[in-house]
Amino acid sequence: MAATLGLVLDCADPDRLAAFWSEAIGYTKLGAAGNYVLLVDEAGRQPKLLLQHVSEPKTGKNRMHFDIETPTVDEEVARLEALGAQRIRADAIEEHGNRWVVMADPEGNEFCVCNAGQAG
Repeated sequence: MAATLGLVLDCADPDRLAAFWSEAIGYTKLGAAGNYVLLVDEAGRQPKLLLQHVSEPKTGKNRMHFDIETPTVDEEVARLEALGAQRIRADAIEEHGNRWVVMADPEGNEFCVCNAGQAG
């Protein structure tokens, strides 16, 4: 059996981020225990996302970030802003046929909304 990928995001408030990320990417909160909240894709096609409480604050740029891929970047950015995300850069970036907006979740974790080369 091949290995699968699970993602872990360190955060100050797993419940708060669970509310944001479940709406942002359509995941379901499977449960919580102690310092952890687990979000899953009900279809089982995407990696699990474990939100882990840590006491130390975020101090720099993430070394890894999520890309939310969609052909309708501007509409998705507006939807995510309504959920509590913020733009890190005001303008979209365009490079090599791709367009993306750099954003942050409610705790400041960076992610991008990008078209992944898809026409919008």
